[in-house]
Amino acid sequence: MIDVIVVGGGPTGLMLACELRLHGVHVVVLERDAEPAGHVRALGLHARSVEVMAQRGLLDRFLEHGRKFEVGGFFAAIDKPWPDRMDSAHAYVLGIPQPVTEKLLNERALELDTEIRRGCAVTGLSQDEDGVTVELADNTQLRSRFVVGCDGGRSTVRKLIGVGFPGEPTRVETLLGEMEVGVPQEEITAVMTEVRKTQKRFGLGSFGGEVYRVVVPADGVAADRTVPPTLEEFKKQLRATAGTDFGVHSPRWLSRFGDATRQAERYRSGRVLLAGDAAHIHPPTGGQGLNLGVQDAFNLGWKLAAEIGGRAPEGLLDSYHAERHPVAADVLDNTRAQMELMSTEPGSQAVRRLVSELMDFEEVNRYLIEKITAIGVRYDFGEGHELLGRRMRDVQLKRGRLYELMHGGRGLLLDQTGRLSVEGWADRVDHVVDVSEELDVPAVLLRPDGHVAWAGEDQQELLGHLPKWFGAAVS
Repeated sequence: MIDVIVVGGGPTGLMLACELRLHGVHVVVLERDAEPAGHVRALGLHARSVEVMAQRGLLDRFLEHGRKFEVGGFFAAIDKPWPDRMDSAHAYVLGIPQPVTEKLLNERALELDTEIRRGCAVTGLSQDEDGVTVELADNTQLRSRFVVGCDGGRSTVRKLIGVGFPGEPTRVETLLGEMEVGVPQEEITAVMTEVRKTQKRFGLGSFGGEVYRVVVPADGVAADRTVPPTLEEFKKQLRATAGTDFGVHSPRWLSRFGDATRQAERYRSGRVLLAGDAAHIHPPTGGQGLNLGVQDAFNLGWKLAAEIGGRAPEGLLDSYHAERHPVAADVLDNTRAQMELMSTEPGSQAVRRLVSELMDFEEVNRYLIEKITAIGVRYDFGEGHELLGRRMRDVQLKRGRLYELMHGGRGLLLDQTGRLSVEGWADRVDHVVDVSEELDVPAVLLRPDGHVAWAGEDQQELLGHLPKWFGAAVS
C-alpha cells in the first residue's frame, strides 16, 4: 500500500511530496497533464515562501533562476516604497516564473525518490477505515493510506469527497495571455503609464524579445469560463481599454481568470485532505496564490508524516485545518479588499486615495506588505510569549544561520542557555546550543515548519510542550 497519493503535480503537490519524502514516506504524485505547462501564471515567490526554500536548503537553486525585488505596489497596486524593518532576513520578492518553480521542485522531488506519474487522471475515490482507493481514467486502481488533493480550483478530489466550496462567483473577469507585440517598447511604456493611472487590471510585461505577458479587463463574464478567449477578443479589449491593440499576434497561450472567492468548508475528510487551490481560490491580486499553496504543503507535510509514522500526538493532523483555514480566509478577505480598491468606480477610487494616504505611515505599509508576503502569520497556540505561534526568522547564530539547521525537516530546540534537554525526543528534535544577538529569549522550540511552539528556559515547561507537537518520548 502507498502511504500518500498526492493528486496534482503543481507547486503545492510537489512541495508536499518533498516534505513527506524527507521523513521516508512512500509518496506517489498523480498529475493529469502528460507534460508540464509552459505558460506563466504566477510570477514569483513572496518572503515567506523564500524562507520556506531556505529552511529546506533549496534557496540557492531558486536564486540562480530568479531575481530579487524590493519594490512596492503589491497591495492593490498602490505604488508605495518597499517597507523598512520587515521581520525577515529574506525581505524581498523573488521574481521567478511558475514553470521554473515547478521544474525546481520537480527536480528536488525526484532527488528524494518521489514517484511522479504524469498523464494520470483521477476519476473515482472511496475510503474506509484502513485507506483510500483511487480510480484512474485507465480503469486501474491504487490504494493508499491517505490522499491529498492538490489538483486546483476545479479539484476532482474535493468534488469526489463532497466537501462544500462556498463563496462568491466571478463578477469581474480579466484576460491573460502570452503573445508577440508589434510596436516598440517606448510606445507600450507611454500607453501603460497613462492607462494605469486608473485601470490597474491592465499591463504588458516583456519576457525578453518580442513575447509579452498581456493582461486586460474582459467585456463581462464568459458563459463558459473554461473556454479560452480568442486573439480577436484580446485585440478588442486592448483597443477598448488602451486605444490600441499594440499589434499583438502569434499567441502562445490565452486564458481568463475571475475574482471568485471560495474556500473549502473543511480541509480534511477522513483520510483525504485538500491543499492549495483545491482548498481555496481568490483573485490573483498581490500574487498570493502559489505562495499560499506552497505554505499549505509546508504546514501539512510533517504532520501527515508523523501520522503515518505512528508518532503524531492526538489532534496534530487536524491542526492543519485549524491553522491554515484562517490564513486562507484572511487572504480571501485581503484580495476582496484589493479588488474593490482597484475598481474604477468613484467610491472605490475615493477609498483607494484614503488607503494610499494611510500607507504613507511606515507601520501601515509594513503591516499590509507583511500580510501579503505571509510573514505576519501567527497561528493560535494559546497564551504565552509574543513569539508563540509565529515563524522564527532566519536569525544569525554564532556558528551560522538558523535555517541552515532545518534542512532535514525536524523539530529544533535552539538553546542559548546550554541547560536544556530533549532527551526522549532526540529522534525527532535537534538540540542546538548556540547564541544569537537577534534572539532575546533564552530558548525556543521550533516545529519542523519553523513556527515557535515554546519559548522560555524552564525544563519542566519544555517537557510539557514537546509531547504536544512531537508525540510521546522514547525511553
